[in-house]
Parts: sequence; structure tokens; C-alpha cells
Amino acid sequence: MSTQQKNNPLHGVTLEMILNHLVKNYGWEYLATEININCFKSNPSIKSSLTFLRKTPWARTKVENFYLYILRQESKNIKQIFTDK
Repeated sequence: MSTQQKNNPLHGVTLEMILNHLVKNYGWEYLATEININCFKSNPSIKSSLTFLRKTPWARTKVENFYLYILRQESKNIKQIFTDK
């Protein structure tokens, strides 16, 4: 692994992978409430959302930051499960 990327949690994770994870686990409606972007509100699809997010850096940043937040929450939940026993 490159020394430039070793601390980058998004290294090797595509925008499509991020979006698929979020939609599969949380759904479009939840995404639309958490991230106020029209591509999640009006006829959402992976393809149209990817097109918009690739062209709009501020929106992509919001989605990536939300994804990192979700990963931290999921990690905390897993740790909690194992420490509660």
C-alpha cells in the first residue's frame, strides 16, 4: 500500500460501491433525509446519482463523508455487540 494512501479509508472504494452500500442498507428515503440532494429525492437510481455525484464535487464530498460516518457507527455497533456479552 502506498504511504500516501495508508491513512485514506476511501482508498480502493469506488463511488459506486459507496452508493450501493448506502442504498442497500439504508434506502433512498433515508439518504434523501440525511443528505439533501435532489438525485436522492426525485426518481433516484444508482446510475443517475453516480452521474450527478461525479460531476458535482461538493455533493460527492457529502456522500463520502456520510459513508465514513456510517462506517464508524457500524464499527461501534459491532464492537458493542462483542463487549456486551
